Amino acid sequence: MSAATEKGDMPMPSTVSPISPEVGVTVTGLSGADLVQLAAADECLRLLERHGVVIYRQVAISDADLVTLSRLLGEVVVAPMGALQGHPEVSVISLDPAESELAAYRAGTFAWHLDGATDALPQKATLLTALRVSDEGGDTEFANTYAAYEALSEREKAEIAELRVVHSFAAAQRVIYENPTDKQRAAWDTVPAREHPLVWKRKDGRRSLLIGATADRVVGLSEQDSRALLDRLLQWATQPRFVVRHHWAPGDLVVWDNTGMLHRAIPYTVTSHRLMHRTTLVGDEFVS
Repeated sequence: MSAATEKGDMPMPSTVSPISPEVGVTVTGLSGADLVQLAAADECLRLLERHGVVIYRQVAISDADLVTLSRLLGEVVVAPMGALQGHPEVSVISLDPAESELAAYRAGTFAWHLDGATDALPQKATLLTALRVSDEGGDTEFANTYAAYEALSEREKAEIAELRVVHSFAAAQRVIYENPTDKQRAAWDTVPAREHPLVWKRKDGRRSLLIGATADRVVGLSEQDSRALLDRLLQWATQPRFVVRHHWAPGDLVVWDNTGMLHRAIPYTVTSHRLMHRTTLVGDEFVS
């Protein structure tokens, strides 16, 4: 099944189980074909807004249905590089250069990050499904930066309210590669840096922290003070109360709010043969 069913059709019965009070929900009892029904997509959006991360257990969604579901959830990004042949919206996620031309950069996903942090319009959400999983490592963790911001004291909120932070691809790569070559540095610097507010203020009133591996420096602070603040906020936002860890099984699909959830992969190796397919949704709100 690769096309959405008529509006009003309902998916098969499913079970929805919250993972923690702060982040995440698991859905069982559905197949990939069920998810391309409009009612299922609408439910996904509702769960996403409330929980930030939606985990569909072993739905074994096909690439065609993954693209269809993504289109039901929003506008889909066409991958400029590393796309699956025949499906330009689907990115191949692997450390193996034979699987993906972007394999050399995937180690950067081992650090906490938000996709598109160097863009004016970060991606709205990400869909990631597992084709092959790793026997060691390869889990994915998510951290709720909405909840982390809300849990700050009023004094801390006031201190960071007007601060701005520069995000860069190079900063994220330096976390993984401590002694980069000149060639690596030159490649990283082809991606322009972006200045954002440290606190993202949404139209609906919610606020989140724009932090993670791409957060290079805080404007107006010394290098030492800048690093201390960014490290402290990242440590705060990634403490266990705000984090959920997903242990992948083949066929799992995870959808997350990329604008408010940091994520990272637990390190794995090329020989683990971990293989994921990903789609992303175009953002619908500029950072302000």
